Amino acid sequence: MSVTPSEPLLSVQELIVDYKSKRFMSKSFRALTNINIQIGRGQTLGLVGESGSGKTTLGRAVLGLAPVTGGKIFLEGSDITQATRKQRRELSRDLQVVFQDPYTSLNPALEVGDILAEPLSVQGLEPAAARKRVKELLDQVNLPADALHRLPREFSGGQRQRVAIARALALSPKLIVCDEPVSALDLTTQAKVLDLFLQIQQETGVSYLFVSHDLDVVRHISHRVAVMYHGEIVEQGAALQVTHEPQHPYTQRLLLASPVPDPDRQAQRRQARNELLRRQHEESNSVPA
Repeated sequence: MSVTPSEPLLSVQELIVDYKSKRFMSKSFRALTNINIQIGRGQTLGLVGESGSGKTTLGRAVLGLAPVTGGKIFLEGSDITQATRKQRRELSRDLQVVFQDPYTSLNPALEVGDILAEPLSVQGLEPAAARKRVKELLDQVNLPADALHRLPREFSGGQRQRVAIARALALSPKLIVCDEPVSALDLTTQAKVLDLFLQIQQETGVSYLFVSHDLDVVRHISHRVAVMYHGEIVEQGAALQVTHEPQHPYTQRLLLASPVPDPDRQAQRRQARNELLRRQHEESNSVPA
């Protein structure tokens, strides 16, 4: 299918994901309901929500790791909703992932050079070309050349996440699903890794579906933001609008729950959040049955 310049890189339309219950005769659990999102080329969509909101499930559905009950997922205009295993291997050139925990996502028995060369070898790249590409990747994520011969356990958490990012970049993908990639890092390291994501996007034009529970994080990295609550998108729009002037009560609560370094401002936020919760509780109780 031909792709027009205005066509989004990723388009998710009316997506529904149900998980079958393991208990006999029990109803299935609906994890996602009628999800609609788009990601442009070289753009980032921040997907934010609390634990259990369905944001990680949406990322997994795009990657083919969650069962799609209804709706469609298009990458560059091609329907990948029910892609076969063989088709998924071919899609790995264009679609990659960075997981939350960099240590468990890396093979602890392999040296970093072998970890980065593995996806290149699977795609049939010659050893000499693979070695050259691995060196380029280490440079791209600001890791020293001697990292080639070191094991993942020899690195800090931030450095391991850089290795995971380098592996995701190995095949020059068009879209990377980032599943809480900085939540396991301290604040200083978070900022450095987020800046690395931005730098890579500027250099390569890659797009991100960036999953996070932190509204401040997605504000820093996203062009657009979608807010998820109980498996549905309750608010979506430009990052500055959603993160500074949210319209939905749930997004407002998320914003007020975000930590800030100033104790006085943090206390004001906590008071404002409690007041918002009180008003919403009163309003819900005042609605006639």
